[in-house]
Amino acid sequence: MTPLASDTAMVLAAGMGKRMRPLTATQPKPMVRVAGKPLVDHTLDRLAEAGIARAVVNVHYLAEHLEAHLRERTAPAITISDERDALLETGGGLIRAQEQLPDPFFCLNSDNIWLDGPQNCFADLSRLWDAERMDALLLLVPHKSAHNFAGLGDFHLDAAGLVSRRKPHRIAPFIFSGIQLVAKRLLRDAPEGAFSTNVLWNRAIEEGRLFGLPFTGQWFEVGTPEAIRPTEEALKNV
Repeated sequence: MTPLASDTAMVLAAGMGKRMRPLTATQPKPMVRVAGKPLVDHTLDRLAEAGIARAVVNVHYLAEHLEAHLRERTAPAITISDERDALLETGGGLIRAQEQLPDPFFCLNSDNIWLDGPQNCFADLSRLWDAERMDALLLLVPHKSAHNFAGLGDFHLDAAGLVSRRKPHRIAPFIFSGIQLVAKRLLRDAPEGAFSTNVLWNRAIEEGRLFGLPFTGQWFEVGTPEAIRPTEEALKNV
């Protein structure tokens, strides 16, 4: 089996979950249950299964609910990156947590569910990882494998695996899965306060250091209440 490039993952769980309302009126989005368990447990269970020993989870909205739940888990070992004072978005969240993160580290959203292909996605990312050439390696999903997704796509990949963005008013063949492997070099000279990881990705694209890997499994976007039932029905058939 491919050795993992990192034993640590950052799990982004601090958002307000506005698209998931009204389910997030009294609970943070990572605590919304799908197929019998909270979304965050789907993510953390997959990390544990892959052998990733440690997860750094950021918290902001209704943080005490999420923290209380996470204290009940034994694997992976969890540490908290506290954003109660201000929501920092994805990029700012990484900067807040960077002292807790090794180089490189996996990074995941807490609201996607996926079924791996022949090998787990963390092993796939690790197999392709090249620290000399890459600031980040994104796991990208082709449209046919993206369930509950109705957008135009996010990225193109060239023959070398380099990522470029979708052109305006065009369709791109790949959707970002929410999963990536990140070098701490990506975080250098970052803006202060709240900002999107897109700022860091754009620089990496310009420098030829943002790469992508097509995902060989099935991926479910669970961003709204309407996505829960079809996701549960699909999971019954696996």
